[in-house]
Amino acid sequence: MSLFILQIIIKQWDKSQRTPQHVEERAKIPDHYPITFPPAFYLFDKQCMIDPHGDDLLTSRLNYSQSDNDTIQLDRFYVSISNKLLGYHRQTESDIESRAIGSIDNTWLQCKYNWRYGVDEGGFYYWLYEEVTLNSMYVETLNEDIFMKSKPARVVKF
Repeated sequence: MSLFILQIIIKQWDKSQRTPQHVEERAKIPDHYPITFPPAFYLFDKQCMIDPHGDDLLTSRLNYSQSDNDTIQLDRFYVSISNKLLGYHRQTESDIESRAIGSIDNTWLQCKYNWRYGVDEGGFYYWLYEEVTLNSMYVETLNEDIFMKSKPARVVKF
């Protein structure tokens, strides 16, 4: 069974958790995991598996869709089904820029970005910071240790 595997790890923290001790603790959190069900789940007629890990302090943080027959979107990332290519969307002040990252056909790529959100919750306004990591690969057969047995072919930081 051919399958796109998208493993996403989200680390979130607020301004009070920016001390060197907090940074060190977050650095100890893995950036890849073995695949387990749950939290992993299948989508889009089982042609894609999403394996989420980490924080979701805003709840429902994970956004995914299939915008057309050839494109799967997860957070800021997209996968071209026909080409088995991973890409990244970045929103600028005036437009959305798309950038192809590379092939995920039987090789895995790791992508990371940092972001922050202004949150208004219960009368309090604060910044919520996050680091997002996506591990992605297209495989013919699912192996739970797919991201554990080797290093990524490429690591991309935005």
